[in-house]
Order: sequence, then structure tokens, then C-alpha cells
Amino acid sequence: MSDNNYQHLYVVIEVQDDKIVPVSLEMLGEARRLIDSFNKKYQSNEKVVAILLGHNIKEICNTLIEYGADVIVYADSHELKNYRNNIYTKTISQIAQDEKLSAQISPSSKFKKPRYMFFAADSIGRHLSSTVLVALDSGLASDINKLEISDLKITHQHKTDGKPVTYEKTLEMYRPDFSGFLWTTILCLDNKNPQIERDYHPQSCSIIPGVFEPIAPDKGRKGPIIEYMPTFDQNDLRVKILSRQVIRSGVDFDSYKTVVSFGRGIKDAPEQNIKLVEQLAKTLNAEIGVSLPISKKPFVVSENVSSKYMISDRVIGTSGRRISPMLYVAVGISGAMQHVVGMQDSRFIVAINPDENSPIKDECDVFIKGRMEDVIPKLVEEIKQQSLAVNA
Repeated sequence: MSDNNYQHLYVVIEVQDDKIVPVSLEMLGEARRLIDSFNKKYQSNEKVVAILLGHNIKEICNTLIEYGADVIVYADSHELKNYRNNIYTKTISQIAQDEKLSAQISPSSKFKKPRYMFFAADSIGRHLSSTVLVALDSGLASDINKLEISDLKITHQHKTDGKPVTYEKTLEMYRPDFSGFLWTTILCLDNKNPQIERDYHPQSCSIIPGVFEPIAPDKGRKGPIIEYMPTFDQNDLRVKILSRQVIRSGVDFDSYKTVVSFGRGIKDAPEQNIKLVEQLAKTLNAEIGVSLPISKKPFVVSENVSSKYMISDRVIGTSGRRISPMLYVAVGISGAMQHVVGMQDSRFIVAINPDENSPIKDECDVFIKGRMEDVIPKLVEEIKQQSLAVNA
């Protein structure tokens, strides 16, 4: 398939309560940086195309141009007011394959699909990205927090029939592995093997919120704003939303000046150690966070403890939340890069860990070497004594 069949980077924008979700502006910023570099390197003129779905949303379009989009394609319909996966999937896949629409973006008689496509790695984007990419018959990398575009020489028994082949304009999509210390690189590669030749485009990913920075808005930027009229049939509209209530995260880190987080260091006595962390958090009037591995429920604890603490809403890091409390206490956390990104903006950081060589030592203001079972009871008692002295 000719390279000209695939053009542009499409970014799927999310709107909540008539406001652009912050990760959408972050994705536009990264898309802008990537495409600017792409066009310079390949002497091309490809675009950042923002896809916006909703109702009464046209006024939002100019903001997206200011934040880096070259072109806006928006679908405005009462049916799109609230997210429904089936009609959002159908609308986005129609937009991504519409040759007449592509001709309005930039003249090309060969356009088949976008070259690249971005979604948010949140509750909506994770679901939507998977169903859209099924509709577009391509692959998807999830929860990405680093991106590069490069030419790669690949030798692969299945993809290239064991022969070295250069894949140009390849989107390298990075995410931390389960340990949090190593990067996993994900590629969406065409089959160059003549016996099974097939293209996989767009190269697509969902992007973790808070990883990239939006660009500074430029009110002088201009670009075409194109209205798209999706086609639905009655089967698409069988599901109706009669009422809607947004359920916010049950964990409100922003309301607390102190956050205490725990990781796999609880392993010697998981249930008892979580109760120790609870006690420390209560003493400090703190919210409780966890490292990513804890949300995968690696230890056997009671259902009450598991459902309360071993949940994704409490994850601090690139796969969860970025926070900036006055005080952050890391208990039994090694200091993997994916976790550090989420807590490094804290004003003051204390770490409790028996391993003085753990990476968390380089990220904290105070390092307490010791087992949490020994340290936390003494720390709680000392805090209580200090509190009594202050209030006396």
C-alpha cells in the first residue's frame, strides 16, 4: 500500500460539562510537537486533525486550534450529547475513512485512513479506542507515556519473512512494564512478508493523562473547522440515555495536604501492614494512595481491604494520578519511574524502606531505613506526642 494512503495525526477530543478534558489539550500539544518534527524530517505537510463529538460544541473548536490543531472535524448532534460507545465508534470510524472529508483537509485522491491516531487513556478513551480500532482493522497500544516517530530496520520471522526491512515513519509507543523500572516499546507494523502482506493503520494509542504538557495557546492560529454529518440507522439508536449522573473518583487527593502511599513492601503481612498504613494516614489526616502493582491485587487480603485500597482510583503515577500535596509519605515503595512521575511535585517527601539502595531514596527529602512494621508504630506515637505538646 502506498505511503500516501495514510496521512495526518487524528486526535480524539473529550468534552465534559461543555469543557475540554485536560488530557485532550495535552494530546494536542504532543501531536503538534510530533507533526512539526515529522514535517521537517520528511519534508511533508501533514496535519494535526482534532475530532470533536457532542452537541452545541462549535464554540469549542477555536480553542482547539489555539492549542495546536491544524484542522477541526466536529459532529454536532443531540444524539452525540452524551457518550454512547456504539455511535461514537461509528462516527469516528466514518470520519477516519471519509475520502471526501480528507480532500477538505488536504487534497489527496489516495487517502484511506489516518497515519496516526490518539485517544485518552481514561474511562471513556480506553473503551472507545479499542472499539474504533476494531472498526478500522488496526492495532492499539494502551496507556502510553512517551512517543517518537522514526525509521526502524526490523527483522521479523512473521512480519518480514525473516529479512531486514526498513519501516519508515513508525510511531514508537512507550509505556513502563509491570515492574515500573523498564520501558516496553510497542509498534504497530505492517506485514511486509509477501505471503501475508497487509497494512495496519492508523498506528494508534491511548495516552495517560498528565504525562505531556499542552502548548501555550496562540489566539492568532487559524485553521479550517469542518462540520461532519454522521450516518446512523435505527439499530444504532436503540439505546437511549434518559438521565445521566457523572460518578467522580471516590478518592479525592486534592482535598488533602498529606498523602500516604504504600507499595509491594507490605508483602510480609499484607493485611496487617495495610492497617498500619491506615493508622499512619489517620494520624496525619491523610488520604491513602498505592503504587500500580497494588491495584493488580498481588496479595491475598480480605475483600473489604481489597475493594477499598487495591483499586485503580488510588494509583499514583503515569497509570493513575499526578498529585502535589504538601507532604507525601511513601511506605514500602521502591521508586519505579512510573510512580515517581506521579508524586515528584510533592512539597516534602518522606520514604520508609528497608533497602537503602532503592531508587526512592534519590527522590525523597527524608529517608527512613527500616521495615514499616517497626517504623510506623514509633512514627505514629511520636506524631501523637508532638501533637499533644503543640496543643497543650
